[in-house]
Amino acid sequence: MSRSLNISNLYVAIGENEILRGVDLTVKPNELHVIMGPNGSGKSTLAATLAGHPAYEVTEGSFTLDGRDLLVASPDERAKAGLFLAFQYPIEVPGVSVQNFLRQAHEARFADQPEKRFPKVLAFRQHLASLAKELHVNPSLLTRGLNEGFSGGEKKRLEILQMAVLEPAYAILDETDSGLDVDAIKRVAQGVNRVRELFGTGLIVITHYQRILKFLQPDFVHLMVEGSIVESGDASLVEKIEKDGYESWQKDEK
Repeated sequence: MSRSLNISNLYVAIGENEILRGVDLTVKPNELHVIMGPNGSGKSTLAATLAGHPAYEVTEGSFTLDGRDLLVASPDERAKAGLFLAFQYPIEVPGVSVQNFLRQAHEARFADQPEKRFPKVLAFRQHLASLAKELHVNPSLLTRGLNEGFSGGEKKRLEILQMAVLEPAYAILDETDSGLDVDAIKRVAQGVNRVRELFGTGLIVITHYQRILKFLQPDFVHLMVEGSIVESGDASLVEKIEKDGYESWQKDEK
């Protein structure tokens, strides 16, 4: 069986408000897909729907991961199957340390793969510290409450560390460059590239801007307007969007 994350003719609504209108997208291992589009086009709705957010109702279409139907799976089951979502606004969990949170997440992710698990806490913490060093995450953050008092850059780098710990087959990064300065964007992009290199993760990167793409090498770029992917291409599409904006596509859709 050919491996892929496959989204086919996906329609999604909140109540009577239809947001996604027939989205088709296939992501293979180690591919990097970028989705761009204006505010309200449905990019974050797509991410939340794939992660299993209960507020979004799939009215038509399918979503499979390596042949497994994920529309009938809970968010936890999707994560265990190898799907990862980096949120636009990472939440704080006071009182739960980063290292304890990540150990529990790792245990759940690999519950059925004992060869991937660490029988001792110390062994996991050594593994975590090694990954943190490689991904330029301050080791002092690992003993603090999850995202508690973290800067924007620290939160986003921590999400890349979480992705590395969980070794997902496919990952969705929803505006992971939002609110970051140039140095932080470069660090986050380096982390994304390293995770892709280590685990062959297929990636969907959702962004408004070209800046993070200077440090990534997208295989495909997709433009989403009014709930549909209206154009796909290579990295040259990013330059076209930067030059012309979204207005011409929006007019074409009306």
